[in-house]
Amino acid sequence: MTDPVVLVATMVAKPGQEELVEKTLAAALPKVHAEPGCLRYALHRKAGTTGEFVMIEKWASQEALGAHMKGAAMREVGAALAQALAGPPDMVFLDAISAGDPDAGAV
Repeated sequence: MTDPVVLVATMVAKPGQEELVEKTLAAALPKVHAEPGCLRYALHRKAGTTGEFVMIEKWASQEALGAHMKGAAMREVGAALAQALAGPPDMVFLDAISAGDPDAGAV
């Protein structure tokens, strides 16, 4: 059995592009939630900002994440946001540390 993959992706909108970025990412959520292996795909905004978006993701496997990254939803997001982001997404992969309650202590 493979371990789930947890990823935090941060995207910063160019000034004036905040609404486009938010709407595009929000519209992709139902499509991504239906992808095989998607365990969590949750959009957030950094508190106190209008243009810094954080996606908290959990995938059943590296293979599921790889398929997601190459999938139709991400192609659509990439095309829509190609000129709207200040730079490429900052992607941070996390390794869980098993401690405490397994449900409360892990994403």
